[in-house]
Amino acid sequence: MRVVVFGLGYVGSVTAACLAEAGHHVVGVDLARQKVLAVRRGLAPLAEPGLPDLITRVVDAGRLTATTDAVRALSDADVAVVCVGTPSAPNGSLFTGFVEEVLGQIGAFLDAHPEGRHLSVVVRSTLLPGTTERIVADRMPDRAGGRYSVAYCPEFLRESSAIVDFGHPPFTIIGTDDDVALAAVTHLFESVAAPVRQVSIATAESVKYASNAFHAVKIAFANEMARFADAYDVDADALMAVFVEDKVLNVSARYLRPGASFGGSCLPKDVRALIHAVRHADVAAPLLESLLPSNASHTRRLVDHVLSLGWRRVALLGLAFKSGTDDLRESPYVDIAETLTGKGVQVRIFDEVVNPAELVGSNESYIRLRLPHLEKLLVDSRAAAIAGADGIILGSDHAPQDVLLDAGVPVLDANTPARHWPQLAFSRI
Repeated sequence: MRVVVFGLGYVGSVTAACLAEAGHHVVGVDLARQKVLAVRRGLAPLAEPGLPDLITRVVDAGRLTATTDAVRALSDADVAVVCVGTPSAPNGSLFTGFVEEVLGQIGAFLDAHPEGRHLSVVVRSTLLPGTTERIVADRMPDRAGGRYSVAYCPEFLRESSAIVDFGHPPFTIIGTDDDVALAAVTHLFESVAAPVRQVSIATAESVKYASNAFHAVKIAFANEMARFADAYDVDADALMAVFVEDKVLNVSARYLRPGASFGGSCLPKDVRALIHAVRHADVAAPLLESLLPSNASHTRRLVDHVLSLGWRRVALLGLAFKSGTDDLRESPYVDIAETLTGKGVQVRIFDEVVNPAELVGSNESYIRLRLPHLEKLLVDSRAAAIAGADGIILGSDHAPQDVLLDAGVPVLDANTPARHWPQLAFSRI
């Protein structure tokens, strides 16, 4: 394919060179004349292991060149890849001016050449969800004419290992609902050894932010645990070396799904003890200290949503912190029931495992402190809980789908993201 790569910075240079190595004919476009001249001479415009040799090789093979002339580069292109920077603005917001300028140039080219070949526009610059579509709508012609298609494909390149990362990413994310763009991007990256995931443009934009935020969390977590370990004369390297060996829970997909707040007899009390320990040792651990407030905010969000819907009679299905247990300690559903009851909402609870007469020890003590009138709220069947309710909160109960459908009232599933919750159209105010 004939490819134009806009931006010869870190991402653009590596992308252009690797695509040329894969056999595509690539033209890099940049306003910085020094970068363009460097690439033309077979030199890397920046320091990255392996990049100088790679650029020399593909330039000598005639598959990579560079220019400052965007129109000339686009004149016979099949694909335009946008790799320009999106730095922080002074107020911390994302500056998208460079992407807007490039898509404006592409849009002007398409307007001036309405009979040209189809162009697939692939954005790789890091953008917040909804930004690609907004800029395309503002800066480019109507897509209804079929002159071009759009995809968003985030990159996952680490400086100092970018060439290896380009060829072996965790996945190739293709954000598009356009079959032409999907086919073009699939062909563009067919040399990349990674599974392809087609998602919406907004989801693709979000994956990049989720990845980078999680990397930041991991680094901050490891450093906070190291400070904790140092304060208690523990070898931090040995601690984390053992920690990462657990691929079942610690380094895995477990616990990385949107859902209800955490609870139970372990996580809240252990986080609380850890926070007390770091404070006692005068160790700064703001990430760890944020965990319980963040968890409480997640629970409060659900309560606020129920109140905004105007539900006055609520069926809560599942009270324990997870299904299959009667452990009510620090269960978010106990907090939900307690708060709603305090707000004057009539709550009826069904949990097929929980029996107040059988609760013992700290489990019994906890529920008598937090929800002393539990026996009055519990009913003996889902049907009894649902009867007359304005809405259902689906907690730790795995209610059959037909039961929920037959109820004829909206269901707020605490284990799904808020976008799936009932909206104000269901309000009975």
